Amino acid sequence: MRKKIVVTGLGAVSPLGNDVKSTWAGISAGKSGITNITKFDASEYTTKIAGEVKGFNPEDHIPRKDIKKIDTFIQYSVAACSEAMADAGLIIDDSNAQDVGISIGVGIGGLPNIEYYSHVLKERGPSRITPFFIPMTISNMASGYLSIMLGAKNYNATTVSACSSANHSIGDASRIIERGDAKVMIVGGTEAAICGLAISGFGAMKALSRRNDDPQRASRPYDVNRDGFVLSEGCGILILEDYEFAKKRGAKIYAELAGYGFSSDAHHITSPSTEGPCRAMKMAIQDAGIPEDGIDYINAHGTSTPTGDINELDAIKLAVGADHAKKISISSTKSMIGHLLGAAGGIEAVVTILAMRESLVPPTINVDDLDPLCDLDITPNQPKQRIINTALSNSFGFGGTNATLAFKKLS
Repeated sequence: MRKKIVVTGLGAVSPLGNDVKSTWAGISAGKSGITNITKFDASEYTTKIAGEVKGFNPEDHIPRKDIKKIDTFIQYSVAACSEAMADAGLIIDDSNAQDVGISIGVGIGGLPNIEYYSHVLKERGPSRITPFFIPMTISNMASGYLSIMLGAKNYNATTVSACSSANHSIGDASRIIERGDAKVMIVGGTEAAICGLAISGFGAMKALSRRNDDPQRASRPYDVNRDGFVLSEGCGILILEDYEFAKKRGAKIYAELAGYGFSSDAHHITSPSTEGPCRAMKMAIQDAGIPEDGIDYINAHGTSTPTGDINELDAIKLAVGADHAKKISISSTKSMIGHLLGAAGGIEAVVTILAMRESLVPPTINVDDLDPLCDLDITPNQPKQRIINTALSNSFGFGGTNATLAFKKLS
């Protein structure tokens, strides 16, 4: 009999707040966390806005001696993981350390420090490179540091699949529990790539919004005047558990992670196909044992790019049928928090679960002039009450990699 996988804890660091409560409060109210860039002087860049984390103090979560040894993306994962662990009431000790694993998705890793130390090397020479440079910047050190900090001795690895990283991390971890190889997996995604190199690189692709005079209205999925995504940072963490293990220890349960789907477009490095995302959604739905006409809500990838937004809506129609697609509530929470790259799926999984619990569909904000090609319910501008028993969360990444998670209320 297949093991049931449940979510027992949530943690978040986002442009709307440094915990789950403030992040959800902002999203459920339709608040934007996008502001002018403060992390570096962006005056000469074509894009001058981003979804920065605000007021984050690493000393609240990390020993002072370690802070300069670990990149910001790792620091965010420590904060969100600490919150999720406390939320789940999970303590790791000698009795269960070998049953707890960690899988944190990361899209880019320590890019700001790579940029910084490239300047150090050029201007001051090789002797001035810190011995912590490599471990502070490589992507797997979010999982690695958490494993050391917590004493978790099971799986310890990182999935790097661009903007699908967190969803792949969460889905693959669920398979580890299903096989009986772990009882608990700490999963999600983290990212902190806001720097000149990232803004100029994505800007050269014409991928970023240039609505610099109105940051909070820059991310506008499904609006006819959308002009690209807004780069953001943060972390979303979930505690996944074998249902029987969670029940035995008396853990509260948010939802069941019932299905996982994945696919490759095998099409283009940046331009999406329609059938690839469709296959990922169909696989997740079938894996969850949900009928195609049984989906209530989809937290869309919805990045605010002219092609990608409509492509995903077309894929939804193919996956569940055009008639039922019109009955599904859809929202892009990236309209409020921007695109967190490898962390996007982590935050969006947290939001999807809370939407189910609160029976509230988050809005897609900044929809002033709905694209006529968008004929589905994208929940424009205002949240709405709705009972959500089943939900999908989509993440699609460069290289044509797709991942969909299916959640449902525990039956």
